[in-house]
Amino acid sequence: MKTGMIVLIAVGLAIVLGGCEFVQTRNKLATEKEAIKGDWSQVDADLQRRADLIPNLVETVKGYAKEETGVMTALADARAAMIGAKTPAEKIDANNQVSGALGRLMVVVENYPNLKANENFKQLQYSLEGTENRILQSRRVYNESVQAYNTDIALFPASFVASLSGYQREDAYFKTEPGARTAPKVQF
Repeated sequence: MKTGMIVLIAVGLAIVLGGCEFVQTRNKLATEKEAIKGDWSQVDADLQRRADLIPNLVETVKGYAKEETGVMTALADARAAMIGAKTPAEKIDANNQVSGALGRLMVVVENYPNLKANENFKQLQYSLEGTENRILQSRRVYNESVQAYNTDIALFPASFVASLSGYQREDAYFKTEPGARTAPKVQF
């Protein structure tokens, strides 16, 4: 009788401890998932700030570089894609389009010394640089959150808890496009 009671207590204790571990792990995954959403919101806000600066930058450049309509159109299209994007993956793709178009715009600017000296352009360029730095930091924090969550979800016992609770891997990392690693050529 005593042995049976000890086994029963041990099994009950194991179930309670296992349940506590399950709840603790599930809560950690839920917290990490919300951190990803919060960090993405910051990236999204920074991307929106950049999208808001683009029309002013384009209008300033248009006054000096009327024949560069292809670059202006590409930038306007990229901005429209950014504003129309709904999911993180769509916004990441649109961001890559905007980055490429802004790079081409800066190459055009190099051919117009008067534009580079324009105070409005200087201020917009300064604001854009600050925004790009914000985006860089927000992307880093977001990617770190995704990495922490994905790492935890891959490890036992969290992998078991995740599968029972419906948590899945996040694959929307912010990555550099291969073409973005090549510096644009500026010719005078």
